[in-house]
Amino acid sequence: MKNASAKASATPDLAGQELEILQQISRSISCTLDLDRVLKEIVDLVVDVTRCDSCLLYLIDPEETEPYLFLRASKNPHPRLIGRVAVRVGEGITGWVAENAEIVAIPRNASRDERFKFFNNLPEDKYEAFLSIPIVVPPERVVGVINVQHREAHAHTEREVMMMSIVGRQVGGAIRNAQLYDEARRRNMQLSTVAAVGQIVASGRYLDEMLQLIVNMISQTMAAKVCSIMLVDQTRNELVLKAAQCSSQEYWRRPNLKIGKSLISKVVKEGKPLMVRDVTREEGYRYPELAKREGVRSLVSMPMAAKGRVIGVINVYTDADRAFSEGDMRVLTTVCDQAALAIENTNLATEVQKREQALETRRLVDRAKSILQRRLQLSEDDAYKRLRQQSMKSRRTMRDIAEAVILSSEVSE
Repeated sequence: MKNASAKASATPDLAGQELEILQQISRSISCTLDLDRVLKEIVDLVVDVTRCDSCLLYLIDPEETEPYLFLRASKNPHPRLIGRVAVRVGEGITGWVAENAEIVAIPRNASRDERFKFFNNLPEDKYEAFLSIPIVVPPERVVGVINVQHREAHAHTEREVMMMSIVGRQVGGAIRNAQLYDEARRRNMQLSTVAAVGQIVASGRYLDEMLQLIVNMISQTMAAKVCSIMLVDQTRNELVLKAAQCSSQEYWRRPNLKIGKSLISKVVKEGKPLMVRDVTREEGYRYPELAKREGVRSLVSMPMAAKGRVIGVINVYTDADRAFSEGDMRVLTTVCDQAALAIENTNLATEVQKREQALETRRLVDRAKSILQRRLQLSEDDAYKRLRQQSMKSRRTMRDIAEAVILSSEVSE
């Protein structure tokens, strides 16, 4: 086979071993809708049948504004690179295959191919032979790429290329099924979360307890590494942490965020969501070292607004590079609206309670003044001064002093 793109021709007869491999892949796909598990099993099977030294499987992230291929399964290099290696569509041999929907088969000197690009975290220049197959879903849409690599020169047979082409289409079918299942599962979870948050808001729980329950639910629904709610303190012009789901106490102990001097405070000032793909590298993010220790990477921060002003934010951090979907944003928007309503209702209830307490205190002070006026022949102003002086001297509230005067009067009578 030439050192160039190779397109599949008419289907040849496949050897028994190859047919068995394809059947195993079909069984793997039909047994589970767990996409990560299916991809891992497929990579293992491809390595077995091709006897290659390395196999990498990339998928295109549909949520990206600029299309990228992310490593989703591999056998050599180390699996820790899964989710952390990204290739732009059109970049390198892998990106070329994704962009052109064509097979590339290079038997030797793969690193000398004009499409080859060296990536710091992938030792692909150590491989002589390179077979790259597009992963296709109907109607002929490329959703990823499978790379099969050999350290030594390797002539890819037409049968081998054809088998890998079939595998690419089988993987495409598995991806489509898993995506449909995942979309339905996530939609059900999101609806359940919204309904549960509504029940929490209507339950009449204390605000701190309510916010913590909301944070816990968002964290589970969004598969978040860290999730928090911060409220605006207008007096100090700060964002104050009120509830969090995190793995360490260090996150709880960090200082309040000054509005206007932090990345997240932009959400308060602009009233718009903020999405960051990697907070450890984002200019203006105040705690990149803490983010590294917590193991977080991507962030979405959503404003909570009431009566036309932002009263707080909900922050969601993930441990992997992630583009938050429209569904994610809809759920967060709804939860933010519900949380803001709960906070506003709590504040209103607190104000009403304060006013009622103030009215009751005034009623008791007026009654105590009348008692002092009658008992000591004082004017109203002098009686009030007497109560205030006693309050300051004893460091007790005016209400406590008034209640004491009233109780003394009732006892003496």
